[in-house]
Parts: sequence; structure tokens; C-alpha cells
Amino acid sequence: MIEKVRWGVLGAAKIATNQVIPAMQQGEWSEVVALASRDLEKAQGAVRGLGIPKAYGSYEELLADPDIEAVYNPLPNHLHVPWSIKAAEAGKHVLCEKPMSLTVAEARQLLDARDRSGVKIAEAFMVRTHPQWLRTRDLIREGRIGELRSITGFFSYTNRDPQNIRNIPEVGGGGLMDIGCYPITTSRFIFGEEPRRVVALIERDPEMKIDRLTSALLDFPSGQAIFTCSTQLVSYQRMQFVGTRGRIEIEIPFNAPIDRACRIFIDQGPNAGGIETLEFPICNQYTIQGDLFSRAIREGGEVAVPVEDAIMNMAVIEALFRSAETSQWELCV
Repeated sequence: MIEKVRWGVLGAAKIATNQVIPAMQQGEWSEVVALASRDLEKAQGAVRGLGIPKAYGSYEELLADPDIEAVYNPLPNHLHVPWSIKAAEAGKHVLCEKPMSLTVAEARQLLDARDRSGVKIAEAFMVRTHPQWLRTRDLIREGRIGELRSITGFFSYTNRDPQNIRNIPEVGGGGLMDIGCYPITTSRFIFGEEPRRVVALIERDPEMKIDRLTSALLDFPSGQAIFTCSTQLVSYQRMQFVGTRGRIEIEIPFNAPIDRACRIFIDQGPNAGGIETLEFPICNQYTIQGDLFSRAIREGGEVAVPVEDAIMNMAVIEALFRSAETSQWELCV
């Protein structure tokens, strides 16, 4: 019988209460036993609605609970590293929402904390464990589309609320940090290498000052990746991978639905007899993410997206911001 990992959650963010916690409660390896908020009544309301046994009125109380083995950190971006470090120092394993940090230097502080404490820490890029992404990577590695040379992506939604944390630059808001990080991490994942240099064009909201429209070009040793992200355009997402003999398109790459099958399309040109559609059984990528992390704890395995990977992703984001200022190519260092 599987001994489930006992999880605590820092905060009552919507992504936690609406998506991640309900998904983890369906897992074979994960059990959410506590939630903390700076407002005890808010925590109590959240646990009642989700059937979680314990509510705490401070993050410190949750971290002091010896029954909790792992912590999910969905706090605002600027609180990711400080509270993940506190969790690690309390001996808790940490699954931290993306982006794990606001800077490369900050992420390296978390890496040091992980190495000192000996706990496992991962960035919560749930897409990296979804079957459609794993299959896409395998097909490309098998040469199904020949030599991969180009990746193109688009990710957008509309949010003009100045009070929303995604629109406050001081706490890590803006499109590149919120959603641009997805085409970056998946391009790195599929190419299996790091970009050498990047260039970006960024448009900022004149009042809120966050980046609301970003287009970027990443120069990899094996090819190029291009993407656009925006927080003030119609909601849309798509990723395509083009090789010397074909292409693969992921229909819903990031917000994979939990009520219908996901699909990828394989197109090997006009002489291949049409586009092949691969469907993936209904699943919840947050359930998969939580269980894989819990299993790594129980079995001593590796996490899907370690801190080292988060550092590399943030290096790309930092370089893109620099490029927008200098109007030049910037190295990812």
C-alpha cells in the first residue's frame, strides 16, 4: 500500500484552491493535510470547502507542523523564494509555482538552501509532465519530423485589472513572467539544449507598466524558437514544432483540459496522406505533477523541473528583458 506524502499549502491562491489542490486530492501518492493563510478565517473557509483537515493562520505555523512533509507554494511571485527557503529550512520538500524566482541571483539562493537542507525542490511547470508533451518530445527524438529546426508559439489572455498581482510589476507581474515562461521552458525541453542568445521586443502598459505584449526570438544550437505572449489580447495558445520532414502541432499546449482528450497533430507533408491526429486520454496535469513529486520523495528519485532548470529559464527571461532595453541580442548568462 502506498504511503501518501502529506502536503501543506501556503496561501489560498485561486490556482491552489480551484485547480491544484483538488487535483492533488485525486492522486495516488499525495494527500493535502493543511492550508495556511495570513487570515485564519480565510484559511478555515478554504479547508472547509476542500475537505482539508487543518487550517493555520500563519505560514510559520504550517511550516512548524511536524506532520507535513512537503509544501506547495502558490504565493505571489515575489514571495516564492523567501517562503520556499523557509520551508526548506524547516525540512519540508517544496513544489513552488512558476516562475520560481524574480531573478537568477534569487533562484541561486534557493539552490543553496536546497543543498544545505537536503530536501527536494521543484518548479511547478505542470506541462513538463503532461503526456502530450512527453509524447511530442519522444516523437521528435525518434526523428518523426526529421531534424527539428523551428519552434513557434503563442500564448495570450486579457487581464486589465490594476489590482491583480499579474499587473503589478513590483511583485513580478507582467506577461513574460506569467505566461512567456511557458514557451521558453517547453522550447528548452523539446530542443534539449539551452539558447545561446535571445532578442525581444516588449510593449508595456502605459499605466500599469507591466509588459503586456512581448515577441521573442531564441537562438538554439539546433535551431530557433519564436513566440509571442500577451496579457491584453484574446485568449489563445498554440505551439508548433517544424522539422526537415514534418511538423507537430499541440492544440492546447498549456491549459490542458480535464474534461476532454488533448490532441497533437503530425503533418509529414502533402505526400504523407493527410495529417495524423494523436489523442491522449483525459487526465489532470496537476494530479500528475503532484504525484510525480511525491513519488520522488518516497522513492528518492529526481524531480521533473529542478532548481537548476528554473535558473536556466530565468536566465532566458532576464536576457529578454535586457534585450528589450538594449535593442540588441543578449547572451543567456
